[in-house]
Amino acid sequence: MLARQRQAAILERVRAAGGVRVTDLAIEFGVSDMTIRRDLETLHEQGLLAKVHGGATLAGSTDEPGFRAKSIRQSAEKAAIAARAVQLVRPGAAVALSAGTTTAELARRLVDVPGLTVVTNSLPVAEILHVGGRPDQTVVLTGGVRTPSDALVGPLAVAALGALHLDLLFLGVHGISERAGFTTPNLMEADTNRALVAAADRLVVLADHSKWGTVGISSIVGLEAADVLVTDDRLAPEARRSLADRVGELVVVPGTEGEK
Repeated sequence: MLARQRQAAILERVRAAGGVRVTDLAIEFGVSDMTIRRDLETLHEQGLLAKVHGGATLAGSTDEPGFRAKSIRQSAEKAAIAARAVQLVRPGAAVALSAGTTTAELARRLVDVPGLTVVTNSLPVAEILHVGGRPDQTVVLTGGVRTPSDALVGPLAVAALGALHLDLLFLGVHGISERAGFTTPNLMEADTNRALVAAADRLVVLADHSKWGTVGISSIVGLEAADVLVTDDRLAPEARRSLADRVGELVVVPGTEGEK
């Protein structure tokens, strides 16, 4: 069994039982305790589980890693997703980008699109477009309270979005679940994201495969609210089938930008 296959099986057991022990997994998979510990470390770095003494449990639903920590996870997949998402943007459009590392990747590809108005509650997104964007672009940054993921959230952000009418929203999410929909670990960020959704004519969710099965404490919107979901080809087949039945359009891209 390949390491990736074993790690996927371990994650399934954690989600089913709520926790696992290193010794039990080593016996089940016929490998050493050290191999299992490396697997758990990999899954922990991806934010998919929490390591505890002697094993692992589900990642906390309110755990919110910082922007820098999240930016190094699934970086190739995020770049590929952003490269596909930029094709949905027409010159002169009014678009919104929520906070997130995948939307920041998209921002790097929007700097050359003429005439855009970009509304965001993301400090990194605003900085990318401020430094590298075209002079005919307008960037609107909401106010609000700063989160660990460098999002501006809360009543000020919600109020700023209330009077806007936007063509398109690109939404980054913490997790995707059949039951809970698109979720976040931050209650105020959920409110702000719902205000972004309400302001936009179309919703495009950008989420790599690791978000499937992760549930944050607060739901943003249900799966059916997404007009388009752009993800990568490491998403499990059963997840693809479930999402294809629920979202408007499921777009699956190769996990490395430019890969054919």
